[in-house]
Amino acid sequence: MTRAAVFDIDGTLVDTNHLHVVCWWEAFRQAGHQVGMHAVHRAIGLPSDDLVARLLGDGRDAERDSALSDAHSTLYAAYFERLAPVEGAGELLRMLDAHGWRVVLATSAGGDELGALRGAIGADDVIAGVASADDVESGKPAPDPVHRALDLVGAESAASVFVGDSVWDMKAGAAAKVCPVGVLAGGIPRRDLESAGAVAVYDTPADLLAHLGDSPFAKVERYA
Repeated sequence: MTRAAVFDIDGTLVDTNHLHVVCWWEAFRQAGHQVGMHAVHRAIGLPSDDLVARLLGDGRDAERDSALSDAHSTLYAAYFERLAPVEGAGELLRMLDAHGWRVVLATSAGGDELGALRGAIGADDVIAGVASADDVESGKPAPDPVHRALDLVGAESAASVFVGDSVWDMKAGAAAKVCPVGVLAGGIPRRDLESAGAVAVYDTPADLLAHLGDSPFAKVERYA
């Protein structure tokens, strides 16, 4: 049975969450909206349209949503050449590949942004596929991105694990009936990830790698 190791990217494999927070905060400020950084942080991981809707509410001028998203993208692009991986990201992907897992990324990023993120991870040779926002009808917390990732490598949900850093990741994994595993690198508290469905939570990919032998990955290997 094919086993899929599905990974979110932002805040999970690449240290970008706080960059996104600042860029969204500035995009909102430029458009005349005062949105607290804490609120923005809690929304990171949602597709852009859903993030704007969550933070500005139904009373906003929805025709301005795309302009806000474009402003965020422009601001964030200034960091592309400086993106850094979360500790142990590439090493974890390589170890899982060596153990027979098919590594797949599930992300809302695309185009040049996705290229910059993959460059920061530095493990393209073991990444079997990418499920991006362009490939699905609904983004996280809907299960669509995870289902798409499994389809790319022909894996079953019962033989797969999804690693992410946000409550939206955990909810998407649980909805897809894939074992959800959280990391704290994105700044979301452990209790929030667990409440959203995480069966285990690690500090970073390096921490997960150090405990791989007794992690949900090991359990799936034994029983799938």
